[in-house]
Amino acid sequence: MAIITLTSDWGIKDFYLAAVKGALLSRMPDAIVVDISHLIPPFDIGQASFILRNTWKTFPKGTIHIVGINTEAGLLTPHIALAIDGHYFIGADNGVFSLVFDREPDALVELEIPQDGSTYTFSTRDVFVKAAVHLARGKSMDDLGEPRQGLNAKEHFRPIINDQGISGKIIYIDRYENVFTNITQELFNKVVANRKFTIELGYTRYKITRISDAYGDVPEGEILALFSSTGLLQIAINKGNAAGLLGLTPDQAIRIVFQS
Repeated sequence: MAIITLTSDWGIKDFYLAAVKGALLSRMPDAIVVDISHLIPPFDIGQASFILRNTWKTFPKGTIHIVGINTEAGLLTPHIALAIDGHYFIGADNGVFSLVFDREPDALVELEIPQDGSTYTFSTRDVFVKAAVHLARGKSMDDLGEPRQGLNAKEHFRPIINDQGISGKIIYIDRYENVFTNITQELFNKVVANRKFTIELGYTRYKITRISDAYGDVPEGEILALFSSTGLLQIAINKGNAAGLLGLTPDQAIRIVFQS
């Protein structure tokens, strides 16, 4: 039985999500359609990539992932299908996939699927659904279009390391207003080692001097830093809303400063 996931910036107010699900189920009534998220800020491929990066590997191999973010096709951002580690992805080659994966896909084609209608504003329903159902029926990805050499690349902003410490930034804020940074546990352990440090949060006066193992390591209402299941440094408040209370927003700076 086919599993098809949907990730988009459509929200749930309008007809877009229901129309895509209807088109999928009309073509494949027994498909399992799973919503990953539809509350991504419009056109925000950075947040979309964060969510997909931390989700897709939990699905069984053979799952087909439709990505409806900034889907208008162009000469530089064509519609594509790709295969990687037994999964399939369908979307626009606008940089989102280069942010999701750490390597090039196992196979990649530029979609050549005719649309049923005369408009080109709803590619997810009119193109991506057809490609997904084709793959769900076990047909070859090669039938969907011509091979393409490599994804359009967008670079992650990488933390800056110097003698004074590590400079990173906030890349995501979840529903609980936990703050995720682009500083990995691997990088932290390698650079900080056994040195004492202070974590400075944006332009606020708040500072953290240790890494916790769990939210409950500090009293309710206190700030903490820990490495979450994503492997990234996270700033949180035990049973509180860190982003709102600390005035933290995406792209703000986070610094780990070594103590002399």
